[in-house]
Amino acid sequence: MKIHADEFRVREGDNVCLENWPTIVDPLYKSRTQYEKFLRAHVEELSSLQQLQYASNRYAVLLIFQAMDAAGKDGAIRHVMSGVNPQGCQVFSFQHPSAAELQHDFLWRTTRNLPERGRIGIFNRSYYEEVLIVRVHPHILRGEGIPDPIDDENIFWQSRYRSIMDLEAHLHCNGTRIVKFFLHLSKEEQRKRFLARIDEPEKNWKLSLADIEERKYWSQYMSAYEECLSATSTSNAPWYIVPADDKENTRLIVSQIIIDTFKGLKMNYPQASAERKIELLSFRKKLEE
Repeated sequence: MKIHADEFRVREGDNVCLENWPTIVDPLYKSRTQYEKFLRAHVEELSSLQQLQYASNRYAVLLIFQAMDAAGKDGAIRHVMSGVNPQGCQVFSFQHPSAAELQHDFLWRTTRNLPERGRIGIFNRSYYEEVLIVRVHPHILRGEGIPDPIDDENIFWQSRYRSIMDLEAHLHCNGTRIVKFFLHLSKEEQRKRFLARIDEPEKNWKLSLADIEERKYWSQYMSAYEECLSATSTSNAPWYIVPADDKENTRLIVSQIIIDTFKGLKMNYPQASAERKIELLSFRKKLEE
C-alpha cells in the first residue's frame, strides 16, 4: 500500500471545484483483515511519533476536521488516534456557540483550546464553521452582534478568511503545525448513512430532523466549502480533500497524512549532555549498590 498525500492536497492558489474531486477512490486494501493490518501499523507508528513529539517538546500539531454530517469525522478521529497516549492528545468538538462565546470575536472560543507544544490538538469542526454554516445560514451571523453593518458581503468574507490565515501563520511561526481535512462525502452516500442510522437502533440517536433539513442546502454548502478551501489552503496550513464514501479508505489516507506531517518535523529525542551522562552514571551506581 502506498498513499501519496499530495494527491489530496489543495495547493495554495488552487481554485477548488468539488465536482472534480472524487468522493471515492480504489480501495487501498484487498480485505477487511488487510485494512485492519494497515491501520494498526499506522496507529503504532503514529503513537511512536507522538511520544517523540512529547519528548522533544518543540512542536504542537493541530488537526482540523470539517465535513458534512455523516462523513465520518468521529470515526476517523477515534480509529486513527486510538493508540495515542491520552496525555498527549486532546479532542474538542465545536457546536453552536454559547451566549458567552458570542460576546467575543469569532476566533476566541477555539483559540482557548489550542494544543501546547509536545501535544496534538484535534478540532472536530472549528473556526471554519464561521465561514461555512454561518454563510449558508445568515441569520446565525446576525445573532453574533457584529457592530458594523455588512455592506459588501464579499469584502466581509474575505476579511474573515484573512483573519483565519493570519492566525494560522502566527501559530506556524510559533511552532504549531496545522493540517486541515475536508472529508468529501457524496450526497447519495450521506442518504445511505442516514438510512442506516434509522435501521440500526444503536445509531438512532445520531439522526435528527435538523440533519434531514440541512440536505436542502447541499449546493450552498458545496459553494461555501469551495470558496473556503480555495482561499485558506496555504503551504504552512494546507487543506486535504479526502474521499469519504469509503470509511476505511478515509482512515488510511488521514493517518498517512498525519504520519507524513510528523516525519516532516525531523524531531529527535533530547541528547544527554556530558554533565547529564555523569549524573546518570551516579544513578546507576546507587541502584546497583
